Amino acid sequence: MNNIKVNFSIKDLENLTGIKAHTIRIWEKRYNLLTPNRSDTNIRNYSLTSFQKLLNISYLNNNGLKISKIANLDEDQIPIKVREIASRAKVEDHAINALKMAMVNFDQVLFYSTYNNLLENKTFSEIFYSVFLPLLNEIGLLWQTNTITPAHEHFLSVHIKQKILLNTERLQLLEPKPVSKTFVLFLPENEIHDIGLLFINYQLRSKGYHTIFLGESVPMESLSDLLEFFNEITFISYFTVYPETKDVPNYINNFNDLLLQKDNTKLMLLGKRFTDFELENTPEKVSIYNSIENLVKDL
Repeated sequence: MNNIKVNFSIKDLENLTGIKAHTIRIWEKRYNLLTPNRSDTNIRNYSLTSFQKLLNISYLNNNGLKISKIANLDEDQIPIKVREIASRAKVEDHAINALKMAMVNFDQVLFYSTYNNLLENKTFSEIFYSVFLPLLNEIGLLWQTNTITPAHEHFLSVHIKQKILLNTERLQLLEPKPVSKTFVLFLPENEIHDIGLLFINYQLRSKGYHTIFLGESVPMESLSDLLEFFNEITFISYFTVYPETKDVPNYINNFNDLLLQKDNTKLMLLGKRFTDFELENTPEKVSIYNSIENLVKDL
């Protein structure tokens, strides 16, 4: 069972806020901005309240307020000043901080209120590109460095998925066009990271295309059944963890031999696996993209 994290090391705060540990120590000593708890061996640890305060201090500082001026604000004035600046500054930065706070506290109300505030001025696609994607990239790094637990990552992922599915459901009744073209979205065996693929499915549906979303861990051989039902198929997949880097070229070549021999079939790929290396001699019907946005532009 995962232990829920309520105390943070100075390295955790550095990872979560982007403020160097050295700077945090200076702010503590010179301005008394944070008061860490200390272990028996004199090691600093910080509460959720300290984390929230540091997020707010970081936001104010990044928006032009000198640290000396922030230090002179009363404790309850800091969040008020954040809200004041957020109303006229870059809303994405404030939203990402709020969603981080929602994640750390498992605060569903804060997640939904932040999302609804964004919807007042942005489309769902704009929110995904400008807030959710940068946040997910950052969360991945936080998980890898043990700053957050898998429970935190799952909390955030589930709520983002819910928003994608809700927006996709609203498009399901639209008549797909052209009816002759079908997009099949799947993840390879053992791959379970489906947020990117879900969003691509949403984008396809919003453009009126016919899609079949198969989701996680689909054996390659089972995809051959679809060739009997549809004349024109574009397969789309997202490689985050699997296949392993060394196995990717072999996977693509096998896919080409098994599924791309018929006319009007092709494969579109993207994901972190393709940042590790450059694939040579890619089959003619296989296209690789470096971002969701670039793939969507090519649809």
